[in-house]
Amino acid sequence: MHHAGTGNTPTPSRRTVLAATAGLTAALALTANAAHAAPPADERLRALIAGMTLEEKVGQLFVMRVYGHSATDPDQADIDANLKEIGVRTAAELIAKYRVGGIIYFTWAHNTRDPHQIADLSNGIQKASLGRPRGLPVLIATDQEHGIIARVGKPATLFPGAMAIGAMGSRSDARTLGRIAGAELSALGIRQDYSPDADVNVNPANPVIGVRSFGADPDAVAGLVAAQVQGYQASGVAATAKHFPGHGDTAVDSHFGFPVITHSRELWEKLDAVPFRAAIRAGIEAIMTAHIMVPALDGSSDPATLSHPILTGILREELGYDGVVVTDSLGMEGVRQKYGDDRVPVLALKAGVDQLLNPPSLDVAWNAVLKAVHDGELTEARLDESLLRVLRLKSKLGLLDRPYVTADGVDRTVGAPEHLRTADRIADRTTTLLVNKRDLLPLSRVTHPKVLVLGADPASPTGTDGPPTTVLANALTELGFTATALSTGTAPSSATIDKAVTAAGNADAVVVGTHNVSATSSQRTLVNQLIATGRPVIAIAVRNPYDVAQLPDAEAYLASYSWTDVELRAAARVIAGRVKPRGKLPVPVQRADDPAQVLYPIGYGLSY
Repeated sequence: MHHAGTGNTPTPSRRTVLAATAGLTAALALTANAAHAAPPADERLRALIAGMTLEEKVGQLFVMRVYGHSATDPDQADIDANLKEIGVRTAAELIAKYRVGGIIYFTWAHNTRDPHQIADLSNGIQKASLGRPRGLPVLIATDQEHGIIARVGKPATLFPGAMAIGAMGSRSDARTLGRIAGAELSALGIRQDYSPDADVNVNPANPVIGVRSFGADPDAVAGLVAAQVQGYQASGVAATAKHFPGHGDTAVDSHFGFPVITHSRELWEKLDAVPFRAAIRAGIEAIMTAHIMVPALDGSSDPATLSHPILTGILREELGYDGVVVTDSLGMEGVRQKYGDDRVPVLALKAGVDQLLNPPSLDVAWNAVLKAVHDGELTEARLDESLLRVLRLKSKLGLLDRPYVTADGVDRTVGAPEHLRTADRIADRTTTLLVNKRDLLPLSRVTHPKVLVLGADPASPTGTDGPPTTVLANALTELGFTATALSTGTAPSSATIDKAVTAAGNADAVVVGTHNVSATSSQRTLVNQLIATGRPVIAIAVRNPYDVAQLPDAEAYLASYSWTDVELRAAARVIAGRVKPRGKLPVPVQRADDPAQVLYPIGYGLSY
């Protein structure tokens, strides 16, 4: 039965859920004979809106974080965090007080421990909301981009991230990824995914997008974005293309500063707009805004999130998009620099936004919107317009009729063996071989049996085995080598480098993971001193593929585009010759000493 809970708590039956819409038959009967009747679905939704209080309408436009693994009984530390940040104890109290229309899950908010807990939390949130007078189902969202950004970890299936998919270039694999990842999220009650990233990453120094983008070629990015959107939405999850109007050419991270994009209008049309147009053509349900300034599109120096010319003029009117527009997190510095936290939500709604995501203080933001309506700065009709879009999305996802998930659905879907095999198969097509001097690869277990794995161990993406050096060493050992791991970090000290060089003396080959190597990085010293030992050095760029330009002397260089288990195991299979490298660079790599010169162009990639 689709309305069974996954825990021991009984959940309202479908009848209770539909009781909320009981008064609609009369409303429908009245409008059935009208000459210009809207579609019946819209009539149902308009009737719901007509019955709501202003406070409920305001609440529906917010998507909020909340701490805890349970909607009603979180740990004491999470209750304390909720009281401090939101003034409520639990998700159920958040819903009772503010009637929020959406909730966003984060790992750090302790929402995502394990699949059954996540499903129970989702059901608890729905029960808390549907139990209120005129209660509506909640749209639960998360950032599950895969690769380096994932909130739901093992045992759920984790896929390669966008740039790895860009290296593979297969639209059908991108669609499959969306379909499987969407099915697993849906089984957990998460029905909106803030993915795919539709930014075209043309700036190697971009500190916030990088490998979260499919690449630097707008047409290639557009094809993969559209395919992934189709996959997610076929599984009943609303995909969300981000960050409009395009965050791919920034040197500033909008979490901490306010980036400015200097593209001309013409360049924007040819570059940044292309994947968003493709997403809209593919039927994208939601688009997320960027906290960036684009003077060519709006000369006011406002962030795009608060820009009427960008969100209404361009996105709605020129691109013809009528789906949900959600802000990027309102807690980010990029949107808070120019206006106070009380003005930001009001200005976002005036610009054309429908969902206000994660304000630093919900109380300040919620009351500011309410006040703006009382003061006449925002009309209730403007709120109704956004409400209709949000409710249309909830209706399309089936939440008005089937808001609950089941334990059986979790067991059947999340981390299913076939899903995990598919993730490995997709990862096998992404690893890119950039350098292979003297045909060092594939590495022979006969001539090079002892392998030392060193390198950067950035914090593992959510719920993966990690650390990366250990994952690689274990994978190589399973493939018949004797591999040992030694973590040297992203900024190895001279003592660490000495230790690594000594350890390399006992190895037949050295594998070193590099992470965003700059001209001044001590990772360069490490790799060059390892090369000086005379041992063959195989380097793997575990994040940005641009690292290869800083380390021209490595005998072999691979790009894995992320340090998730699924990617690192695929790289190990390539090193061992179990699979051939098939990835092609989705971004150009410029020379380190002369960025005007392209060292490896888009589409470059060696094989065996």
